[in-house]
Amino acid sequence: MSRQRRQGAGAEAVLREQPQSGHAEAERSESWQQERARVLVQARVIVVKVGSAVLADAKGLNLPVLEDLAAQLAALRQMPQPCDAQGTRRLVLVSSGAVAAGRAALASRGSAVETTGLAARQAAAAVGQGQLMQTWDKVFLPHGMPTAQVLLTRDDLRARQRFLNARNTFAELLQWGVLPIVNENDTVSISELKFGDNDCLASLLVNLVEADLFINLTSSSGVLAADPQKYPDAPILDHIDDVAALDLGQLCGGKTSVGTGGMYSKLLAARRAAQLGVPTLILPGREPWVIGRAFAAAGVCPVPAGHDPFERGTWVRPAHHAIARRKFWLAYQSDPAGSVHVDDGAAKALLHKGGSLLPGGVRAVEGGFQCGGLVRVLHNGESIGVGLTNYSAPDLKKIMGLKRHEVAAILGDAHYPEVIHRDNLLLDAVV
Repeated sequence: MSRQRRQGAGAEAVLREQPQSGHAEAERSESWQQERARVLVQARVIVVKVGSAVLADAKGLNLPVLEDLAAQLAALRQMPQPCDAQGTRRLVLVSSGAVAAGRAALASRGSAVETTGLAARQAAAAVGQGQLMQTWDKVFLPHGMPTAQVLLTRDDLRARQRFLNARNTFAELLQWGVLPIVNENDTVSISELKFGDNDCLASLLVNLVEADLFINLTSSSGVLAADPQKYPDAPILDHIDDVAALDLGQLCGGKTSVGTGGMYSKLLAARRAAQLGVPTLILPGREPWVIGRAFAAAGVCPVPAGHDPFERGTWVRPAHHAIARRKFWLAYQSDPAGSVHVDDGAAKALLHKGGSLLPGGVRAVEGGFQCGGLVRVLHNGESIGVGLTNYSAPDLKKIMGLKRHEVAAILGDAHYPEVIHRDNLLLDAVV
């Protein structure tokens, strides 16, 4: 029986029964163990994210941890690939730790600061970002791996031209054998342009660089079957068949003391990656040589000297049917600017018939969005997706609930038949 459905440690109280859909394990051609072994062998582009709770402590960056991770990533890049692969594996590292590094650097000079507010965090990041990159560059130097600092805001991915420019830059760096080390540009980001956390940023990079695998290194041993604050003896889930079926609000505990994400944001990131058809491997980042041991357990490489294969952590399976990368981009380019409430008939057409949203199915409009804006689609108060609207909020309020000829009488002939076309709609979006 899947460990997801075991009772014990309150797991059944927080894991909903998985729907009979394309996500179900019975409909897959291989087990999760076979899938994990295959992906670890075949993955050519890998996004690795490491959190503050792994890299830093109260004293700042933990140099031995960074040295160990650098050695692991250097070894990962050289691990065997399928015979038709060309060159080395290509890696992108998403690194937190700038705020923690800045806070510690200031404290070492007698300036203890609080970093609870946005401005304070941005200032601490400005102090720590240079130190973080300098340390990474230092620990990768013995392995002959040049590094590149890439600082992003959400606006860099929201504008299509800038998104494509960023993709080309990453492609060139990877072609050169350079390791991009990515962080949010905390110093200049405003709230509207923030990713929220580096888990979110990493999941969007999975799309940008067309990764085959997402590895998330965390302070936890894996995803626990229940909230550890309520059930301290909860077992670790060795795999998750359908991350969209999890009740994350009850499953996950609070945030870590030095990071901003916690397991909640890591599972949201895994859910986004799963929509692209990309699996996520969640591993304990401070476990010695954990990446190499996980790959050794899959038979990719020999077991590192002095270690055993590492078969723990949590494997988050990809969606059975991946969404188009364009839909992924439009859904996560920015936060929704408003909401559109739909009736039962419209919800059924969207969810089960592959339909578009028409004015007649709209019952209420919230927010001040413009034409082309990203909006949530809600049914009975629950989000069923996001999409790009063909109408501004004021115009949509004029025509909601109306038939096509009634819309024409109000707006004239130069109007769209659909409020949101199905090609510009992503159901079950992670927002």
